Amino acid sequence: MTTDSSGYKADPLVWGHGPVALEIFVEPTCPFSARTFGKLDELLARAGEDRLTVKLRLHSQPWHQFSPAVTRAILAASTTPGGKTAARTVMAAVYAHREAFDLTEHRTGPNLDQSIRGILQLIERYSGIEVAKAFELPGLDREMKWHARYARQNGIHSSPTFMVNGMVMPDMSSGDSVDAWLGKLGLA
Repeated sequence: MTTDSSGYKADPLVWGHGPVALEIFVEPTCPFSARTFGKLDELLARAGEDRLTVKLRLHSQPWHQFSPAVTRAILAASTTPGGKTAARTVMAAVYAHREAFDLTEHRTGPNLDQSIRGILQLIERYSGIEVAKAFELPGLDREMKWHARYARQNGIHSSPTFMVNGMVMPDMSSGDSVDAWLGKLGLA
């Protein structure tokens, strides 16, 4: 948890407390990241929170035009009283309505005239989490920069990317079943 001089605390996006650490670098508007995100509850339930720690790392990618704003909104949600649960609710809402948060073919479509304020209003409507005020927190950009630097330091270029106990796992993908993930994690 990070505390800014303005007093906010960003709750880390971490679930479970087991010895196997699975870090997943997800892009908040990517369809493949959405597929990965949709399997996390089952993965944690089947692995057991005492055997697995899942850490979500936000990996904004510039071809997803609203990705930085959505990333900041997720981190903003983590500073609210709901913490990481609120952030996860925002992520679930964005993934469930992905088309509202990206351009068609990354270049055109009905969202071409969308504003950041409009994106925040959609997030609040779909998630029920008030993020607009927290979005304006001074210093929240440090949280975004941490996620970006961490990804770069680990050679992460695309999403989703999986890292187990500090090692990038190029053979894990969003298309794998939960059974396959458990096998690759040594938790089958």
